[in-house]
Amino acid sequence: MVNARTFRLWQHLAVSDDLPDQALPAVTEALCAPFRSRYGVSGNGEDWRKKALKEALPVLLRRTTDPALRQRLVGQTDDLQLADFAEKGLIAADDVPVLVHARRVTADLVIGLARHPGQVDAAVGLLSHLADHDLESVVTHWGLYSHRSRKPVPPIPRELFDAVLERSLTPLAAALLAPEQHDDWTRSLDFQLGFSHQIGDGPDWRVLAACRERWRELVDHPTIGAAVQHLLLDQAESEAHQQRLQAPASSCSAEDSVEAKTTAEPGPVLDEDLLRACLPALCLPELAELPKPSVNARHRLHHIAERVRRNPRLLDLASQELHEAADTCVRRGRLLAPPRKKQDGDRRQVDLAQDVALLSINPDHLAKVCALLTRLEQPKVVSVPPSRRWSHIKDDPNFDSPLRLLERYYQHRRAQALTSLADNPHTPRAAVTNVLAALHPLELTWLAHHDDAPGWLCEAAAALAPAEEDEGVLRLLTDDELDRHPDPGAILQSWLDAPEKDGLCSRKDVHHAVLRSRHRTLEHLRHLPFDEVLTWDAPVVALPALLDRCGTEPHRWQALLNALDFDFDDDNVTFGQFLDTLSAQLAPTTPA
Repeated sequence: MVNARTFRLWQHLAVSDDLPDQALPAVTEALCAPFRSRYGVSGNGEDWRKKALKEALPVLLRRTTDPALRQRLVGQTDDLQLADFAEKGLIAADDVPVLVHARRVTADLVIGLARHPGQVDAAVGLLSHLADHDLESVVTHWGLYSHRSRKPVPPIPRELFDAVLERSLTPLAAALLAPEQHDDWTRSLDFQLGFSHQIGDGPDWRVLAACRERWRELVDHPTIGAAVQHLLLDQAESEAHQQRLQAPASSCSAEDSVEAKTTAEPGPVLDEDLLRACLPALCLPELAELPKPSVNARHRLHHIAERVRRNPRLLDLASQELHEAADTCVRRGRLLAPPRKKQDGDRRQVDLAQDVALLSINPDHLAKVCALLTRLEQPKVVSVPPSRRWSHIKDDPNFDSPLRLLERYYQHRRAQALTSLADNPHTPRAAVTNVLAALHPLELTWLAHHDDAPGWLCEAAAALAPAEEDEGVLRLLTDDELDRHPDPGAILQSWLDAPEKDGLCSRKDVHHAVLRSRHRTLEHLRHLPFDEVLTWDAPVVALPALLDRCGTEPHRWQALLNALDFDFDDDNVTFGQFLDTLSAQLAPTTPA
């Protein structure tokens, strides 16, 4: 049994120049074996041993050549220490087999090995043991720990960078060759889970972004060229724009920020030659023949449109290809047919209208898209009474104006899509003006005051817009205003009966206005979500109904407990349905 007091001695022996090679196995065993007392592994003893081993490791690794002993020593190091040893040359290419079996391979370890010219091949061989985020770190962390050696950091070896780049982009390149084998590209109508999710700003893009000077060369690469083209079209301009937005706030003074905003916008990241080289990937030919065209054609069209929005010059460089791709997507996916399900409706139809308006020159398709807009639900704009919630912005006189309310909840997007269609010279004007009759009065007012809309559309909308700006706005009254009405309860019921738009704050505003009103009755509460009623104002609103149902009978209160424990996952469950569930649990014990 090793005594804790002897660790200092073993440490001095390990670093001594007089220690013979024959003693290395014993010293290594003494410093690597867990310290044990009669009661088991000792915490204090382990701390002493590890401290002594840490001091002795550099000397032991420099002197030890036996693979078994080196494996024992390597197994005792942490990740940062091992990377530091690799950078100092204490861990070399000959230790790679030991490292793979004894330690977790990290990006810093690969970097440390690759700092030495003769070990680059060994570092490349370790890349297969790294996860995607670690693979990216080989490039992004290359100069991160330069303070360790106090020497100028050499550039990352070309063969290592090429290996990292190829390993990062190979999965995407393989997916592009066989997209039908990747179900997650087509599993959802949500664009963020489709093809856009695969070509995102992940590790593959961040590795590619680190070699901007090589982009023109890489777009023609025989293996990963297509992947490079897709990534550049999707990410290059977006990232540059984000960096320009963040730079003044993070690295410039206030005066510099004002000057930066007044200077000319920097040129595009992708010059015309590079943008032309990426044109083979522009229209996503990999998705053209995938099954489920009603889903995939919509994905493809939207993705192409997003690329054009990031790189507007594409409309001039590849106008014919874009028009043909748009027509193909519309026809193959039957995208202009009315949606069969409500959840496939409003948002997706607005996105479709804007995409077709941007890419198509087919008058029939553009006219049909206009007709689709007439089938969308009318917006519901709710004007709430003044409250403390918005007191911090009372200085803005237009904050509660109907037009601002329309934009705040993104209910102006249908009118915005109509503006995009009107901007397309190939859209029949009659198809656009026919939509105006189906718009909400507030949408007409928005169009009439929209500076970016064509003049003829503004004039047509102004002719139909109501004289009063708040026409069509659901105005929630205060109790003082309701007191002057002969039937306040009917007013509350009219609020609840008004068509609702899911996912909008206005829906909550209506519910809270009813809960806040002293004119509410149980019939009003039955229409509200049960969780809002139960938790409103320290559940005092729900107490009368619950007390009336349960009374003084213990089994009824137990039934209430069971009902409250029920998992109501559906947000549409109302307080009335909750009371009905409670009644159903009481039914077996209710006397006939």
